[in-house]
Amino acid sequence: MLIAPSEIKTFSVAVYVTSLYLSLYVFCAGSALADDSSKYPLQKSSLVEKILQQSAVSKPPGARITSISSHFLGAPYVTNSLIGGPAEAEQLVTRLDGFDCFTFLDTVEALRRSADAGDFPVQMMQVRYRDGMVSYENRRHFFSDWVSDPGSLVMDVTAIVGQGRERHVRKRLNAKQAGALWLDGIDVVPRTIAYIPASELDAKLLDALEPGDYVGVYSPLAGLDVSHTGLIVKRGTAVMLRHASSRGGVERIIDEELVTYLRGTTGLIVYRVMQ
Repeated sequence: MLIAPSEIKTFSVAVYVTSLYLSLYVFCAGSALADDSSKYPLQKSSLVEKILQQSAVSKPPGARITSISSHFLGAPYVTNSLIGGPAEAEQLVTRLDGFDCFTFLDTVEALRRSADAGDFPVQMMQVRYRDGMVSYENRRHFFSDWVSDPGSLVMDVTAIVGQGRERHVRKRLNAKQAGALWLDGIDVVPRTIAYIPASELDAKLLDALEPGDYVGVYSPLAGLDVSHTGLIVKRGTAVMLRHASSRGGVERIIDEELVTYLRGTTGLIVYRVMQ
């Protein structure tokens, strides 16, 4: 079932029930807290208004992303928060009380685009779904969907940040090596993915990252583009990753040094809001 933007009035600001989060961000799930959907509170528009008022639209995009995302520091890591699948009707979810690594990013980006609380669900539709049409098939399941679809949300600046040290890999997204699919009901998409090898991230390249950059940890697995996502925050000379951590004993939105997080990973993908 498709839901057009004009039909957004049929939704309350948020709907929270148990669902299987079928997305290519499967590796965000880790061993995170199991969600108890029966306890999800309805989203209060006053909270959205407070966040927007404290994150003035006049700020540059990166500064606004940093400000908006700071409101969620300490929020719990929660899995299975989206509603929909190959055999289940998709529903719009706009919760602000818990996130996985990708719902954290699309919530921040939807808020960044929002003029007021009433606009937030509309912007979430535009960020999470192609053409703002709510359906499982239209959901942006891959991080690289953000830069590859018509009307891209952001710009891929991996090559700009990488300054010639990035690598390019041709992938068939959603296709496992053995021929099975990561996600039933979603087409296989041939796509070239650029990433900066973690070993190349020296002080010069770290300095080229900007506050508010959306980043993905490149996945070498067949059929996947990333294994985790977050955004960049800078504190003086320190470059931090703000993300929904599923690590045991943490399981919440935190800031940690990007270089520390990237140890043992393959590399980094960088997207940037340009307006």
